[in-house]
Amino acid sequence: MIDDFSAQDLSAVEEAVREAVAVEIMPRFRQLAAHEVDQKSGPHDLVTIADRLAEEHLTASLTKLLPGSAVVGEEAVHADPHVYGALRGDAPVWIVDPVDGTRQFVNGDPAFCTLVALAHHGEILASWTFAPALDELATAVRGEGAYVNGERIHAGSPRPGEALRVAMAHPLYTSEEDKRTLARLDVPGVAARPCGSAGLEYLKVARGEMDGLAFTWPSAWDHAAGLLLVAEAGGAQSTVDGVPFRVDRDNALPFAVGRDEATAVRIRELLRGA
Repeated sequence: MIDDFSAQDLSAVEEAVREAVAVEIMPRFRQLAAHEVDQKSGPHDLVTIADRLAEEHLTASLTKLLPGSAVVGEEAVHADPHVYGALRGDAPVWIVDPVDGTRQFVNGDPAFCTLVALAHHGEILASWTFAPALDELATAVRGEGAYVNGERIHAGSPRPGEALRVAMAHPLYTSEEDKRTLARLDVPGVAARPCGSAGLEYLKVARGEMDGLAFTWPSAWDHAAGLLLVAEAGGAQSTVDGVPFRVDRDNALPFAVGRDEATAVRIRELLRGA
């Protein structure tokens, strides 16, 4: 399907992302009033007026660009979990996280981004990772490489003998069982830390600034854009049962992402306790 999506179409998606961010997100950065921030599942699971309005903006613009497409957005799924089922349907799907790193956004930290990916029958075809406060736009198209601000990026491989730098699911968002599993990364040769914005952590792996990731939750909007970005930069990923994570099925968790295949396998085997 991506073959039918022209360079002009891809440029139009970028424009739609930039416009939604310019209109709904950046005017509210460091300007949020108390009543514009709400909790969802708890005090660390935040949503703002910027999240909601940016997702509405993107839903309207993206479906106009690709008639017949569906949108699976974080806030729409929170309101109606059945929306997530579109990932297993026949229509092409836009996967949207309007503000990835809402906690950072609320705190005035520039390390947040807007994530958009286009998928069809579970295959991620194109992705956009826009960090407006950092002035960075990362893009990827299946089979055509990964880019940041128009320059191609490569993940490369970790330096031999150096500890693997791994970002793992933040303890604020993990169960006790998850914490026990992630504790398996506390071994010599691995330097693990809690992740921030998932989208920006994927970008760091794609650029070779981090060696790997370990995630314990399946939400497509957190992972779709970054998974394609890392893959197109030469990286790899695998769930603990040894198969790739996909957005259109139930996955064995956690899953591992690496700058290269060997790194992804190393993290996966640690998570398995092997």
